[in-house]
Amino acid sequence: MASSPIDPAPKNLDATLLWVQAAKTGDEEAFEGLYSHLAPTVFTWASMRIRPSLRGQLDPGDVVQEVFLRAYRGFSSFDPEGPSIRAWLFRIAKNVLLEAGRAGQKHGVQRAGSDTRFLQLNGVPDSITAVSVRLARDESLAAFQKEIEALPEEEQSLVLHCGLEGMPHQEVAERMGLNTETVTKRWQRLRKKLTDSGLPEILVGEAS
Repeated sequence: MASSPIDPAPKNLDATLLWVQAAKTGDEEAFEGLYSHLAPTVFTWASMRIRPSLRGQLDPGDVVQEVFLRAYRGFSSFDPEGPSIRAWLFRIAKNVLLEAGRAGQKHGVQRAGSDTRFLQLNGVPDSITAVSVRLARDESLAAFQKEIEALPEEEQSLVLHCGLEGMPHQEVAERMGLNTETVTKRWQRLRKKLTDSGLPEILVGEAS
C-alpha cells in the first residue's frame, strides 16, 4: 500500500490518536501505520513474557502478528473515549499469550526444535508479517531487551507495566506492593536513564 500522509512515527499521544481516529474511519493505511508504530512495543513485551518452555514453539513475532490480526478484525469495538489504544492492544496480547500457554500445557512441553506451533496465524496479511520479520532483525530492540534483562527485577517490572503496557501508576503500585508516588518517582528516574542511553522512546511510554 502507499504511505499514509500521517507522520509514520508519531512522537506523542496526540499524534497516536490521529492514527486511531483515521483507522476508525476504515482507513486501512492508517491502521497499518498504527501497527508499525506500536508493534515494537508488543514485540518487546512478548520477548520478556514468553516462558522459556514455550520458546521453541512461540516467538515474539508470532505474538505480534496474532495480536494485530485480532486487533484489525475487532477494531470496530475499540472506543477511543475508553482505555488507551495501548491498553486495548495489551489486553489482546495477554489473551494471546494465555491461550498459547494453555496450548503448551495441553500438548506438554515440546522438545527444542519441534515444528509444532501454538499460534497457527491463519490469514495474516503480508504487511503484518513483513513488520514482524523486520522487528526480529531490529538491533535497537535487541539492545533494549539486553539492557532490560540486566536491570533488577523491580525495575524490569516498572519497564513492563509503566513503559510497555502503559498501565496507570496506581495499578502498578497495587501490583508491586508500593504506593503510587513511589512508583511514579522510580519510573521517572528509570525512564530518563533509559532514554538518555539512547534506547527507543516508544518502548518506555510516558514519564508520568
